[in-house]
Parts: sequence; C-alpha cells; structure tokens
Amino acid sequence: MELPPERLGSFYLGAEYDPSTGRIGVPVTYDSRDLTTHAVILGMTGSGKTGLGIILLEEAALDGVPSIIIDPKGDITNLLLVFPDLRPEDFRPWINPDDARRKGMTEEEYARYVAEKWRKGLEEWGITGERLRALRESADFIIYTPGSESGLPVNVLSSLEAPDSSDPEMVRERVETTVSALLNLLGLDADPIKSREALLLSNILQHHWSSGRGLTIEELIREVQDPPFNKLGVFDLDTFYPEEERFQLAMALNGLLASPTFQAWLEGHPLDVSSLLYTPDGRPRHSIFYLAHLSDSERMFFVTLLLQQVISWMRGQPGTTSLRAILYFDEIFGFMPPVREPPAKRLLLTLLKQARAFGLGLMLVTQNPVDLDYKGLTNAGTWFIGRLQTERDVKRVSQGLREASVPVSGSGDIEGLVASLKGRTFVLKNVHESDGVRVFHTRWAMSYLRGPLTKDQIRRLMADRRPSPEAGRRSRVSGRGGRARRGERGGAAEEGLTPSPPVADPSIEQLFEPGEGVYDPHILGRAVLHYYD
Repeated sequence: MELPPERLGSFYLGAEYDPSTGRIGVPVTYDSRDLTTHAVILGMTGSGKTGLGIILLEEAALDGVPSIIIDPKGDITNLLLVFPDLRPEDFRPWINPDDARRKGMTEEEYARYVAEKWRKGLEEWGITGERLRALRESADFIIYTPGSESGLPVNVLSSLEAPDSSDPEMVRERVETTVSALLNLLGLDADPIKSREALLLSNILQHHWSSGRGLTIEELIREVQDPPFNKLGVFDLDTFYPEEERFQLAMALNGLLASPTFQAWLEGHPLDVSSLLYTPDGRPRHSIFYLAHLSDSERMFFVTLLLQQVISWMRGQPGTTSLRAILYFDEIFGFMPPVREPPAKRLLLTLLKQARAFGLGLMLVTQNPVDLDYKGLTNAGTWFIGRLQTERDVKRVSQGLREASVPVSGSGDIEGLVASLKGRTFVLKNVHESDGVRVFHTRWAMSYLRGPLTKDQIRRLMADRRPSPEAGRRSRVSGRGGRARRGERGGAAEEGLTPSPPVADPSIEQLFEPGEGVYDPHILGRAVLHYYD
C-alpha cells in the first residue's frame, strides 16, 4: 500500500476493510480536530486496541501534538521502541525470551526474525525508515513512574499546593477530590457528607486554599490535631470530632508518610502540566505515567491528583477548535463504572464535558465494555470498536452507544459488524462523518509492540534522564527528618528543624514561650508524694 500524502491534522490509521471478503481497500485517515470531541476504544485482549492507540499517538507526535498518557498496564511504554534502521541488534534488548523459546529460536535468531517481520510489515503499509526517524525526532518521549525510581519519579505532594484559581467552585471541587483520593489511599470512608475524616480534611484544605495558601503533608498532619477553626457546622470541634480521635487520623497520615515505600512519592518531577506537555525549548512531549507496579488504591490516588492538575491547566488556556493536546487513558476499568463514584470519575466527566472548548482531546480505552458508564460518554464523538469476547459484550456495546446518544440508525447491523471482526480490525463510528459506520484494518505500528515493559527495562530506557541523587534530595519534601527550617542559630539555618510544633498525644500538654527563634524541647514533670515518717 502507498503511504497517503502527509497533511497536517491527518492521522494515517490503516485501510478500509471488507469483513465478508477480508480485502483491504483505500487508506483510512482521521481528522485530528475530530479528537477534540474525544474518542473511545473498545476491544478484548488480542483485538489490537493497544496497537490502534499507539498508532494514534504516533500520528499525534508526527503532527506536533503533545500527550499525557496514563498507562496502568505498561503497554504504551512501547512508544519508546522505535528503530529507524530496523537492525536486529536494536530489537535484541527488548524481545521477550519466552517468545523466542516458544518458537524454538535463540534470542539472537528471534531478534532477526522480529526485525524482518517489522521491516516487511512497515513496507506493506508504505512506511519507510525516514518516517520512523521523523517520529523519533518529532517529540520527547518520557516515562514517569510514580512511587518508584525505575523511570522518572513524581512528587505528588506538589498537588497540595493551593489551586491557581479565584473560582470558589473550582477550589471546592479540588478540595473534595483531593480528600477523597487521600482517604481512599488510607482505606477510610471518603463520603463528603457522612465521613468525619472527609469533613475535617476538607475544611482544613478549604481554609488554606481559599486564601491562596498551600500545605505540606507535615502541616496537614499537624492541623488535623490542631485545626485552624473551633467549630464544624453548629457543633464545637471537640464535640464533632474529639481530639483523641483526630490524633488517630493524624497517626494514620503520619504512618503513610513514614512508610519507606511512600518516600518515592515525595521526590522528583512536580505535576506541572505545562512541563509534561512541552520541553523547556518548546518541543512537544509525550509523558507516559507507568502505573503497573501500583495497587488499585495507589493508582486511584495518583490518577485523581493528575486529573486535577490537567483540569487546572486546561482552564487557564484560551479556547481553540484545533487539537492542542491529548489525554490518553489506556485502561479506564474501575475509574468510570456505571454506578459507583470513585474519586477520578467526576474529574473524567468534567473533562469530557469541558475539554473540547480548550482543544484537549480524551482517548479512553478499555477491554471491559460491561463495567462502563456509557451515559457519561455522551460527549465522545468517535468510537473505535474492535473484536469483543462474548455476545453479551457485543449487546452491551450496542446498548451503550444508544445510552451515549451515538446515532447508529441507517448504518446497518452494528452488532453483526462487531461480531464479524478479526484481530486489528475495527468498526469506526465518527459523529463528524456523514457516511455512517466504517470498518478498517489498522496499519503496522512504527513502534515495536513488545508488550508491557518491566521496571528494569524502563530503568534502562530512562537511565540518561534520571536526576542525580543530589537533585533528588533537593526535590524531596519528606516528613521523616524533613528539611523545613525555621529561625537561625549562629547566623545559619539548621538542618532538621520544622516550622510547626511536633505531633504529640493529646494527653501531653504542650506549652511554648512567646517569641521568635528556635525552640528546644524540655520535659517538666510534676508529682505529689505521700509518705509516713
């Protein structure tokens, strides 16, 4: 097949496909502006949905469109495996040894086999080494690993900084989702109405953020024990939430902070969306957040904080009808269920409703079409539907399209089309196109689709991008031996000082001498003795 002409805003996805004959037709391209009304990719394991997602991201990179990519399984890290010369030695470090053994090959033989397979596949779709080289040079591809130092670490505590907004509604929304994510991580009830923990933390954050002041996690822990207010609703603070019980919440937060595994969350790159989308010199960036190593609660915690930052950035942009950036979510199972309201769901719904006006396109992918809120996907204008596992899945998708108000009348039997699909073939329904439903076969991916990378492989890919240990220490915001300073002694700030009193059991009375400077702790004991002479 001949490569279609390169045009700005035209994504080369594959070619038309006739399910009845298996024949490939004319090339299929996709207008990038259509992605501002968002896209959904559905398909079972082996349907080719990961390949389609990577193809869309490759085309976006070639078009100069930056992306933030949430990668719960680790598949999208394959975007960094682009080898313009297609030499076996380029593939050799990344092949799966188990695949080689299953084919009865040595690893060297299998690397030659894969290199030749990729060469032939790309040639069949008219893709040359020059286009691969252009892809490598078009964007800065980078892998972040929250809670790990395998890739580039992320400092999540920057998300406790006050939102840069004068909109009270936005501040309240940010407070609620932050508290919900934090309590979810602790395994505590996050109901914004019934949970005392949620109400206390929300009021503390609201108190500070509404005045433009951020908090460190250490300050939040101290203010749980000694809040900056005396009442919650009509009740006195100690009646609503006694001091002894607030101390237990402070201890739970402190236990999280003191955990050695949590220290990796406290250093690294801040969640600054502008720098996630562009390098300092203005080059587009594809920032991949690898989450395969995290637990479900940790994933929800991080994704919630990331989506908050995306919304804050989005609302600071001028309106546009062009595709400014992409937010790609490789597996939304558990994040957008039809009934439950996990912390990230409200943020995803906000983005689906509002992001179009700012040129931010969402791409949501899942292999589980049953546990999905289709009514929430009403604003998705493009649907890519691949092979599904069961007849129940096919019927649920057909019903879901109607729930999402996607017009399918006059387009034939969509259930029959989906049921007839093979691997790497998709039904394409685009509300911006008047010709109904199309079936197409994806082109060959320019990236080597090796499958999920391990943390060791990510460490190798990011070896020259990882900050030095000294830089990591400078970026750390930690509660264990924290480096916050207060006052001066001998003309120099001292290490190990904190700006607030230490957290202590409520039964211990703390008294402080008025004034400025450094406080040294002393213990005063009082006792009454009775004795007989």
